Amino acid sequence: MELLDGQLTSRAIKDALTLQVAQLKTEGKKVPHLAAVLVGNNGASETYVGAKVKACAEIGFSSTLLRLEESVSENKLLSVIEELNNDIDIDGILVQLPLPKHISDEKVINAIHPSKDVDGFHPENVGRMVQGLSTFVPATPHGIMLMLEHYKIDTRGKHAVVVGRSNIVGRPMSILLSGNSNPGNCTVTICHSHTRNLQELCLQADIIVAALGKPEFVTASMVKKGAIIIDVGITRVPDASKKSGFALKGDVNFKEVAPLASYITPVPGGVGPMTIAALLKNTYQACITRNGDGN
Repeated sequence: MELLDGQLTSRAIKDALTLQVAQLKTEGKKVPHLAAVLVGNNGASETYVGAKVKACAEIGFSSTLLRLEESVSENKLLSVIEELNNDIDIDGILVQLPLPKHISDEKVINAIHPSKDVDGFHPENVGRMVQGLSTFVPATPHGIMLMLEHYKIDTRGKHAVVVGRSNIVGRPMSILLSGNSNPGNCTVTICHSHTRNLQELCLQADIIVAALGKPEFVTASMVKKGAIIIDVGITRVPDASKKSGFALKGDVNFKEVAPLASYITPVPGGVGPMTIAALLKNTYQACITRNGDGN
């Protein structure tokens, strides 16, 4: 069993980006600028956005964090996004999800200009991804593909089972794994809450991507020996033995499954850091493309 170390892999990506940004500065060119919008005071969202802003500073990006009250109107948020769309210094825009219930995620995602949609959620970018065209790929699936590439894992011809069908992870993951590339060229099965023979399908899988948000859902009884396990989930579970009062659990029962796996991502320290690395790569590409230095 080998750990797919997201901290190590993301560090390699950030180191490469740091050199590229330094080169832009040396040539007197614009450095990437990411704008993050945080609505309300959700603890997990605060942590995620803080990590993204910190990562920008580490590698030499500019960043702007806009905080809006939980009660902000949908129209006000949309007007903020429009201002960022029109700001020539901003290369990438992300609005941290989830949003308050009175605001439509769909309207907000659609309001971000596709050229600045570094989260890769805009329908135009999703459509380009489906067609295999150059675009911004959603950060978590993109990060997973970068990790598989970093570890030189040959996925061609393998059966991948994706458990979860969200627009953020499950669906795009299935498209990327089935694409004509390596990593890619898998035969993909998408499973969800209505899948009747989930255990049977997982036992057939060479690759399992667990992205359903249920802690330790995937157990040893669902995994064949030698499978590659990608654990996307991260849930706070009460744990009195921890100073924080909780433990972080993935969607995979790591203790049970790890001995069976050929490769497995830990939680934390697996997919999470790769999501941020992929977001940074998207932001860099947005800057290069918008300023005439890329295709």
